[in-house]
Amino acid sequence: MSGGRRARPAAIGAEDRLIAWLRGTLGPPGGKLVGDDAAMLRLDGEWALTADSQIEGTHFVRGLDPAAVARRLLAVNLSDLAAVGAAPAYALLALAAPPGFDHRRFLRAFAGAARAAGVVLAGGDLARAPQVVATLALLGRRRPRGRFLRRDEARAGDALWAGGTLGESALGHLLLARGARLDGRRVTLPAPFAGGSLAAAATAAVRRHLLPAPQLALSAELARRRRASCIDVSDGLAKDLSRLCAASGVGAVVEAAALPFAPRTVELARALRADAEALALSGGEDYVLLFTLPARARPPRGCHRIGGIDDGNGVRLRREGGEVPLRASGWDHLAPEAASGGLRRAESGPRGTGPRRRRRGP
Repeated sequence: MSGGRRARPAAIGAEDRLIAWLRGTLGPPGGKLVGDDAAMLRLDGEWALTADSQIEGTHFVRGLDPAAVARRLLAVNLSDLAAVGAAPAYALLALAAPPGFDHRRFLRAFAGAARAAGVVLAGGDLARAPQVVATLALLGRRRPRGRFLRRDEARAGDALWAGGTLGESALGHLLLARGARLDGRRVTLPAPFAGGSLAAAATAAVRRHLLPAPQLALSAELARRRRASCIDVSDGLAKDLSRLCAASGVGAVVEAAALPFAPRTVELARALRADAEALALSGGEDYVLLFTLPARARPPRGCHRIGGIDDGNGVRLRREGGEVPLRASGWDHLAPEAASGGLRRAESGPRGTGPRRRRRGP
């Protein structure tokens, strides 16, 4: 350097200021991991890895509070780790957003939710985009005295269980399409639900859709069982159960009368001109664990037995009048209808029920 002058420090840009703020917000150990070109970790043992995205206009309504986006992103990824029995440990976050997006609100909410779940944010990426696209990779370790859960361990004679209620998230989706909003943690409902007799059920449905609760405690219990097959209900009970059955080479029967609903779900569905049973089977994004246990195994507390596993052909729905094949309906990102834009939509019902699609052409 000529002239003996001291070099001026480089100007600190907005991205660097945000990362410096984030390191202080995270504190140790995450604050020490974030900031380099890659996170450097010392890992041993057995690990599970997962990645999922939340895209504005596809997974959540445009203009959703950044804090809610952050919490939802973490929750859906934690549900994947819960499905395999892993204990959450580290995260890598890639966030692309348009100008004006409140990055600090997003990251503050993410950091708080991650800390509560035992997750350390180890790094990631920031970028500009015309809409919010948030992608998270999570690493989870095998639990002490536990094992990983898989989809391929169901056996004929097992009982089929759901870790919680079904269809409520799909109702929340319908309410959001009709104008419901989440501001901070306050839900605003459209007429006629605001202040009506179904207000509490409608509020719970919106929260269930936007702020799901991954079943990590149930996952930890199942990981200690001698044999359990497991998957989380993200794309719809019918579709996800068909995946579990295909992996295990078995069939299944779902008891329609045993489908678990949150309080007043059936009435709320009727008010929205929807079919509660169809939403429970195909609505998706419930993020409860769907699992099998040997028939005589002690049932986990708070879970619902919804059917059984057999060596039959495919998945069937049983009502008083008999059984009907249960089509693997639900959400499919690569299906033609998924390319038409808008929020996630699910097909509904077993074969012979639900709305019929109009055929095109002669």
